[in-house]
Amino acid sequence: MIHVLTFFCISVIIKYRNIVLKSFYVTYVYLRFKHKISAINKEVIYMISYIISRIMTRLSLKSIRNSKIDKKAKLIGKVSVINSQIGRYTYISNNSAVINTEIGSFCSIASGCSIGGASHPSDWMSTSPVFHSGRNVFMKNFSSHPFNPYKKSIIGNDVWLGLRVFVKAGVKIGDGAIIGMGSIVTKDVPPYEIWAGNPARKISDRFDNETKEKLLALNWWELDEKNLKELAKSANDVNKLLHETENSK
Repeated sequence: MIHVLTFFCISVIIKYRNIVLKSFYVTYVYLRFKHKISAINKEVIYMISYIISRIMTRLSLKSIRNSKIDKKAKLIGKVSVINSQIGRYTYISNNSAVINTEIGSFCSIASGCSIGGASHPSDWMSTSPVFHSGRNVFMKNFSSHPFNPYKKSIIGNDVWLGLRVFVKAGVKIGDGAIIGMGSIVTKDVPPYEIWAGNPARKISDRFDNETKEKLLALNWWELDEKNLKELAKSANDVNKLLHETENSK
């Protein structure tokens, strides 16, 4: 019963967080001018207000629109997902945005990442959306030249994006790739490569070419959980894993 009541209270606070904060501010103003609270108390109230604001930010609801998210995927904290698809056992951390993107399974996406979004015509007279067809925030078009600003981005399976990685719309990141934190990815990344930088560039390979080809052929992210559990016994030794799978054929 206590847990149900706690959940209910948190839900109400989340839903009416703006009202709660405004009410707190009104209370502060009342105390400040009616009771002439000291500067020390003023600082205390500011601190409490800041803490409440941070709590409300942490409790902010996820924004999911027109997307398909596997029931075994996880969105942690404030995450925005629009016109996208996310596979099983993929997690996306706080303050990340995913727009018009297909993300595979078993991906690890750190906080503050931005994947996909709208693009603009860089070789036209202007990059503004009012100069091509389609709806825009101004609800006005000076011309009807065709242009698709929403290019689809693709993140493969078993991809790891570090903290605050930005992936340009239309980019494809291959299976097993790793992108270092703070990177800006502006072009396609092949499977099992490690990239980093601004703009991101290849740093190294995760495995040699033969091993990469065998892992891609194994396609392990498509296996059911029973076979995955068996395969996982050698997950920490790729050579052993591949040797065992080849012998089992």
